[in-house]
Amino acid sequence: MTSILELHKQIKSKERSAVEIAQEYLERIETLEPRLKSFLYITTDLALASAKQVDEKIARGEEINLLEGIPIAVKDNMSTKGIPTTCASRILENFVPSYESTVTQKLREQGAIILGKTNLDEFAMGSSTENSGYQVTANPWDITRVPGGSSGGSASAVASGQAVVSLGSDTGGSIRQPASFCGVVGLKPTYGLVSRFGLVAYASSLDQIGPFGYTVEDTAILLEAIAGYDKKDSTSIKVDIPNYRESFTTDLKGIKVGIIKETFGEGLDQVVAESVNQSIKELEKLGAEVKEISCPRFRYGLPIYYIIAPSEASANLARYDAVKYGIRDEADNLLEMYTNTRAKGFGAEVKRRIMLGTYALSAGYYDAYYLKAQKVRTLIKEDFDNAFKDVDVLITPTAPTTAFKAGEKTDDPLSMYLSDLMTIPVNLAGLPGMSLPCGFDSNNLPIGMQLIGNVLKEDVLFKLGYAYQQATDWHTKRPNLS
Repeated sequence: MTSILELHKQIKSKERSAVEIAQEYLERIETLEPRLKSFLYITTDLALASAKQVDEKIARGEEINLLEGIPIAVKDNMSTKGIPTTCASRILENFVPSYESTVTQKLREQGAIILGKTNLDEFAMGSSTENSGYQVTANPWDITRVPGGSSGGSASAVASGQAVVSLGSDTGGSIRQPASFCGVVGLKPTYGLVSRFGLVAYASSLDQIGPFGYTVEDTAILLEAIAGYDKKDSTSIKVDIPNYRESFTTDLKGIKVGIIKETFGEGLDQVVAESVNQSIKELEKLGAEVKEISCPRFRYGLPIYYIIAPSEASANLARYDAVKYGIRDEADNLLEMYTNTRAKGFGAEVKRRIMLGTYALSAGYYDAYYLKAQKVRTLIKEDFDNAFKDVDVLITPTAPTTAFKAGEKTDDPLSMYLSDLMTIPVNLAGLPGMSLPCGFDSNNLPIGMQLIGNVLKEDVLFKLGYAYQQATDWHTKRPNLS
């Protein structure tokens, strides 16, 4: 499994052609897909055509940028013109968009090789990628276990070497939790740093696109490529995008790190706690100053999320009415057509969240639930603001446990929701968060450590993450898929 910079050097020097590299990854996908099911759609012809263009450019003596010829996978909730975009939902079966999302447009313009669209929990609602309307993705470290969710396909693709890097979306931990389960790096950027135009909405005030990679360096390169202001997205931030690799260092002297004490209590697997604590000691050795920090409302993130996110989902998913696009179940009248189509097209988890959200927004309950949740969301953000007065970065475990068995929690939604306990508050506050592999449990399953930064402080996360990876070798471990 080769990094972006290594592949770039090979392509640029003509040691290997972009077509050869694309073919290698497509062959690996073909070999592993029967077991892993990371992809919903594989764009073989497009990938090879794009790779050929890169080789022709090199033959003409033209310069290429870092992503040209690099094989990338994209989560199937980002609109791709001429390529199916289903959000892993039967209601969008065979839907082919007529427009391109901003992030995939940027990838195409920079010559990246899009290998295909990856599996996810339907409409990004889930923590295990078992809620897909089409297939269940497996964890490359143990195919009897889940890869996390909702971006499980994107995380699995990188962990298994089916793609160099990939894109996912994160609403309550959907990049960081699968990154933890699959032993890769996953970053949720500051809300508004990456355009959401063309990202199929789940919860609009929480959704954010971000990168997966085996190394901090690869995720930094990919974020730099997709970040930036977009006039098509009203929540996009006007800010200059730095060269994140310029922040890389192996000396963390002067960096203040806060351990959120509320995240090391009941419900946290002991092995996970020990691995994260050992990693914190490693950061201290690198010069970081470590102290304990309290975010007293952190634990309210989970219940608040499951009021706000379903409420926004209830509104966003109202557009799937069998009239504009998607499948249609013919009926004798309009109401029956709506009802039959949505009953047939939406899966159980999506229906559950639509019902929760509709209830929370209904007359008589709006003030008691939704309005109160938004007020507590503000208090959670205040806790983070106060914490960042004393420290530069906050640390928590990414997930309370390692990857669980497929089917283990499908009949217990509340237990499944707890998988995102550590990650949700970051989305509620609009902050950047990164998961780094930091150890393994007795079953050889990866453990993740979460770094949380202040608004637009991705460079600080990259600085710590890079230094940590230079001092450890967890990110060099690979699953045995022979």
